[in-house]
Amino acid sequence: MGSYSTSEVLNAAAVGVHHPALRLNELDLKGSMSVEELPTTSGLENGHQAPFVIGVAGGASSGKSTVCKMIIDQLCDQRVVVVTQESFYYGLSDEEMVHVHDYNFDHPDAFDTDLLLSCMEKLKHGKAVDIPSYDFKTHKSVSCARKVNPSDVIILEGILLFHDSRVRDLMNMKIFVDTDADVRLTRRIRRDTIEKGRDIIAVLDQYSKFVKTAFEDFILPTKKYADIIIPRGADNSVAIDLIVQHIRTKLGQNDLCKIHPNLYVIQTTYQIRGMHTIIRDAATTTHDFIFYADRLIRLVVEHGLGHLPFREKQVITPTGSVYTGVDFSKSLCGISVIRSGESMENALRACCKGIKIGKILIHREGDDGKQLIYHNLPKDIAKRHVLLLDPILGT
Repeated sequence: MGSYSTSEVLNAAAVGVHHPALRLNELDLKGSMSVEELPTTSGLENGHQAPFVIGVAGGASSGKSTVCKMIIDQLCDQRVVVVTQESFYYGLSDEEMVHVHDYNFDHPDAFDTDLLLSCMEKLKHGKAVDIPSYDFKTHKSVSCARKVNPSDVIILEGILLFHDSRVRDLMNMKIFVDTDADVRLTRRIRRDTIEKGRDIIAVLDQYSKFVKTAFEDFILPTKKYADIIIPRGADNSVAIDLIVQHIRTKLGQNDLCKIHPNLYVIQTTYQIRGMHTIIRDAATTTHDFIFYADRLIRLVVEHGLGHLPFREKQVITPTGSVYTGVDFSKSLCGISVIRSGESMENALRACCKGIKIGKILIHREGDDGKQLIYHNLPKDIAKRHVLLLDPILGT
């Protein structure tokens, strides 16, 4: 599969940047051969959680742009912004231009990493930035910088993204596109001769003098920092599908989860939607309401228990082998808000044998005032993890 230019990737990203009412996401998109960046819209300025940043690294012409495009194509209903590391090349001085063929564009010092970090920090904090536009024929930044607004998803793409730990720390997901050296060289020759108007002899000379050495010295060693390595680059559609599936899981989080980082929402299924349909139906009998409400409550309790601390534990199985698992936290208690919380007590007792359950009664006064009327709490509650039971359906 051939590589796409950055402009093609950015055009693909444009499909999803103007859709209204989209959720906050966690991606960064950028291509590998141009410097265009597209503005996008987002709710970050209104206090939403920072975007999800994905770094896509790998050797030159490894297919990074194509990987980005394939991800964008499958996330066409999401808002994405693309930022390329190549936008942050240092401009060459007149003296350097005289010896441009001796300049190593694949060395970490060729990039203005501090400026990249500054732009990314602003985007992550909900501020618009002006991304430089780099001209590969003049080897200078041109005056028409690209304005990029904060987005839900940012994909950073570049050959040396993983080299600097400060840049790595910005990323929520790191992808390394691993492609055979002969394939990368073939693509590079095609790209530099057609898109950049370079002589094939100069391209091969630059490759043998700088590109190959830089890949072995600076790029390949950063593969160890990747969360995901994609062999064969964009030809590996299975890997792309798995990545997109993970991204969709992240993008599908409830908006409240992005405002409140300590809030967790159970991922919906047809079973859960079906049970919600039954208990919301005015024609449902009392017996059925209780039955399906108990099933939903049990799911909530079990999900909540999954967020409590555990410790690793080894046990001997009946066959004599060693199994490494986890040990439940024993210091738990439930506190039931009278009266609604009492409907959750059976599910909690079913999940936590012998758990202590206390009671509190709160009286609401006006819109924001509350008065504690009654409480009966475990004496050692300060030493326990508390599961507060308070189901609300209508509101």
